[in-house]
Amino acid sequence: MAQQVKVSPQFRRLCMQFGKILGGESEIDAGPVCFVTRMTNLKETILGRRTRSPLVQMQMFSFESLDRSGRALCLGETALHQDQVNRLMSNLRKRGIKVTAVHNHWLKENPRLMYMHWEAIMNPVVFARKTKDSIAFLG
Repeated sequence: MAQQVKVSPQFRRLCMQFGKILGGESEIDAGPVCFVTRMTNLKETILGRRTRSPLVQMQMFSFESLDRSGRALCLGETALHQDQVNRLMSNLRKRGIKVTAVHNHWLKENPRLMYMHWEAIMNPVVFARKTKDSIAFLG
């Protein structure tokens, strides 16, 4: 899991703020990379069986490569229902965040699940706020 990484107190504070805005647990991995996970409440079945797997339930966000101007590589990922894809994509795009992938992971899941990935080079706090606003409708 997470190993002790030597990082500045400012990076640690920024990572904690990033996680708090997104409502998840933050950790710092080698890089340093601030990594935040948050569980959803999707109610799914795969192959007819109920799943609560983190592979379905977990949203993930990160930032790294922080530059002197306070901008970083910021990434996000979530599972969502197929009928929510267009809304989330529009929400992210209108906030200046690039959607990089929309795809499925499973077969015979119900309701149909898709996974969306997004990225931006921006201040991590700004990215966290824009992401939080974009995904708020997911519940």
